Amino acid sequence: MRHFYALHFMNRSDFDLAHQNQSTESKIVASLERVAQAFRVLLWQESKEFSLSPIQVQVLIFLLYHSDEKRKVSYLADEFNMTKATISDTIKTLEQKKLITKVHEPHDTRSYIIHLTPKGEDIARKTSLFTREIRTPLDQLHPDDKENLLLSLLSIIRHLNRSEIITIQRMCMTCSYYRSSDGGQKHFCTLLHQDLHVKDLRVDCPEYQMK
Repeated sequence: MRHFYALHFMNRSDFDLAHQNQSTESKIVASLERVAQAFRVLLWQESKEFSLSPIQVQVLIFLLYHSDEKRKVSYLADEFNMTKATISDTIKTLEQKKLITKVHEPHDTRSYIIHLTPKGEDIARKTSLFTREIRTPLDQLHPDDKENLLLSLLSIIRHLNRSEIITIQRMCMTCSYYRSSDGGQKHFCTLLHQDLHVKDLRVDCPEYQMK
């Protein structure tokens, strides 16, 4: 009987208010959707200021903070879950706006690394602050609440990655260097050879190696 009710609840939409108001899980899903909407609104506001599209702004920010091997069309396509053709169009537009340059690799002239121009870097730094309003209430949380929230979000992201909804991940829990023990309560990095506190866990690690 308990399984029947659990299955019945899973088959109800999280946006069905009659169901949502009786389900903590559905309220969390609805809350995450509201936060996602806030990200879209804030990103759109920044993109309009510089006459760019949201994806163009996202690409600029990504290029600013990631290494050369990740600044290629194929990687960007996987990163943003888009086709190479769509990302190539985005790169073409950014090049026309003189925000990026292409540096072809000597061993393969068809492959190139994308670099920001000084103007592109300036816009990327300014627009990368679009999350400030979302950060404000997080700064006010108790440290324990922050750690619990981080662990919960990492668990959700890991599930979405395993379900192939999010293709690329560079977080600790999906890294070959990561080890856990005591039912996932303890965390260890074999690259750093040290235990990791919850606050040390990374969502985007430059030393990440896929399992």
